[in-house]
Amino acid sequence: MSLIDLLTGNTGNEVAQQAENKFGISKNQIIALLAVAAPLVISYLRNKSQDAKEAEALNNALDKDHDGSILNDSSQLEARQAEGGSILSHIFGGDKQNVENQLSQNTGISIDKIGPILAMLAPVIMGYIGKEKQQSNVGAGGLGDLLGGILGNASNQAQTQGSSPLNDILGSVLGGGQSQSSGNPLNDILGSVLGGGGNQQKQQGGGGLGDILGGLFGK
Repeated sequence: MSLIDLLTGNTGNEVAQQAENKFGISKNQIIALLAVAAPLVISYLRNKSQDAKEAEALNNALDKDHDGSILNDSSQLEARQAEGGSILSHIFGGDKQNVENQLSQNTGISIDKIGPILAMLAPVIMGYIGKEKQQSNVGAGGLGDLLGGILGNASNQAQTQGSSPLNDILGSVLGGGQSQSSGNPLNDILGSVLGGGGNQQKQQGGGGLGDILGGLFGK
């Protein structure tokens, strides 16, 4: 299952529906947030996996706690929200507050809700990675390539499927994240694409994510 299939399929819709019911945020906003958060989390994990100890820790966590069952069992979403907060703290570290601020500004989701919603989404993203890991049968040493492949495939799929709000979001985010010019996903993705509320027009030839989100939510 590709990253776009995760977002647009039953799992993405169930996650969005539960979050809408719990937080009063529209499904469109939740799916858009997931479309931004998933590549961001995967990019951070890809960078971390370059370190052998981090790769081993991630490999163990995926084997132990993220077998992908959450993708077919939406009852786990709320139960694992506290775990999701811990996942995000480990992945983003000192960048966590900045990430949440940027995502709040660019999705229109208030800062007091962005953290709890991301905490609900995190185990879903990890479950997706865990399922892909099982299917690819890779260990700690192959995680970097696996994560890079997930991002590359999603970028290619977004381009070949043509323009749609979700594809535009993924194209915008992944377009800023593939170069890794600074080696820091926060700078590469949030800084270049999402920075300044999407006003920067780097590489995209347009208004960036802010305009895309505005078009999606303005319908």
